[in-house]
Amino acid sequence: MPNREQAFSNCPPGADDGSAVALSALLDGHPVATFVIDRDHTITHWNKACEHLLGWSTEAMIGTRNHGVAFYAHERQMLSDMIVSGDGDGLGAHRQSALIPGAYETEGFFENLGVGGHWLHFTAAPLRDTSGQVVGAIETMRDVTERRVAENALRRAHDNLEHLIEKRTAQLAEANERLEDDLRQRQIADAELRAKHLALTELNAKLSMAQEQLVQSEKLASIGQLAAGVAHEINNPIGYIFSNFGTLQSYLDQLFDMLHVYQEAESQASPETAARLAAMRKTLDLDFLREDIPVLMSESKEGIVRVRHIVQDLKDFSRVDANQDWVWANVHGGIDSTLNIVSNEVKYKADVVKQYGAIPDIECLPSQINQVIMNLVVNAAHAMSERRGTITLRSGTLGESGAAAEQVWIEIADNGSGIPRENLSRIFDPFFTTKAVGKGTGLGLSLAYGIIQKHRGSIDVDSEIGRGTTFRIVLPVHQRSTSEESSP
Repeated sequence: MPNREQAFSNCPPGADDGSAVALSALLDGHPVATFVIDRDHTITHWNKACEHLLGWSTEAMIGTRNHGVAFYAHERQMLSDMIVSGDGDGLGAHRQSALIPGAYETEGFFENLGVGGHWLHFTAAPLRDTSGQVVGAIETMRDVTERRVAENALRRAHDNLEHLIEKRTAQLAEANERLEDDLRQRQIADAELRAKHLALTELNAKLSMAQEQLVQSEKLASIGQLAAGVAHEINNPIGYIFSNFGTLQSYLDQLFDMLHVYQEAESQASPETAARLAAMRKTLDLDFLREDIPVLMSESKEGIVRVRHIVQDLKDFSRVDANQDWVWANVHGGIDSTLNIVSNEVKYKADVVKQYGAIPDIECLPSQINQVIMNLVVNAAHAMSERRGTITLRSGTLGESGAAAEQVWIEIADNGSGIPRENLSRIFDPFFTTKAVGKGTGLGLSLAYGIIQKHRGSIDVDSEIGRGTTFRIVLPVHQRSTSEESSP
């Protein structure tokens, strides 16, 4: 085995012994593992960093070609060997150095170095003589194990992070899908809840309307029962009073005839008797009595007739003798009865004008139609300001004229304060009222609307602030039979 002094003689051509010694000293002091080969691939320099890294001494390596064995289990070309041999194909598999012309770099793992192996970074560069010919090569090795371990750890961490991100992304997508599904279910539940709420609200409104109609029906039934009782109790005394008035009228006529005969006999009586009769006739004012008593009798008889009419109007309005069956009724008679009933509510606020047309009897529930007329007339009276107003009731037919008319119409018009335009669309809603608290329930027009709908009719309103309001009711003359309603 050549010694260090012999190795110096194998330095590249052109290098003297002094240069070789200086180069050897320089390389031995360099912390990077470095070795040099000549053109014959013989090791000329092997520094102490190489001894420390690879475990091969300088004496064992100088003058040999065993540098490949120091890294691999068998002899193998190194980068420096490829540079010296000019092996372009072999060098093409490695990376050219960006700093040193003609130099190449590579990295590799060597499991036989140290405990667990080492990663080494190789850089090999050519050595040239003064003419530029390659006379050898120098190769350095840096231990990059820590860097590669850190890179591997970073790569593993990166892979783990990507795997975790993918996992979390999948979990997030699944959670988002569940959330969207929950949101859809919540929206469906909310929609169902709103639908149920609307249905419940509508049902409550119908229930309230039905309850109010029941209350009104009970009130009307009570009024009817009261009217029937009053009529029964009053009709008997009125009957015999009326009969007695007729008899009394006959008696008075007979007495007046007798008085006339007495008056004619005065001329034939004695002067004393004639004077007494003349004085008594003057005291009693018999001539005035003969004129006034018939007037009193007539007025009293007219008053008794009016009492009879009032009782009959009560019976007609309440229809206590009807059992809520559909019957043929005269609308004008029902309106007149209703006006008599609400006369005290209207007469101090408005004049009532009737402009009836020729209309046929219609098939209806008379007490309910009367209730509609009553609500509209009372509302019209309440709409009057301090100035006395006018309530006009009109009627007519639609379709063919006369008894063959298909529909009848009724209008209740007033010249009161009117209804604001923003309230017109709500006046038929249950519990909506523009009256002060305690002055109305907001059910009168709602009940009227329900009754007209029940009769397959329509009710419309036209109003203007300061001009007044007109309600127009249209009712069919004939109601459909049960068989017609069930037919398609």
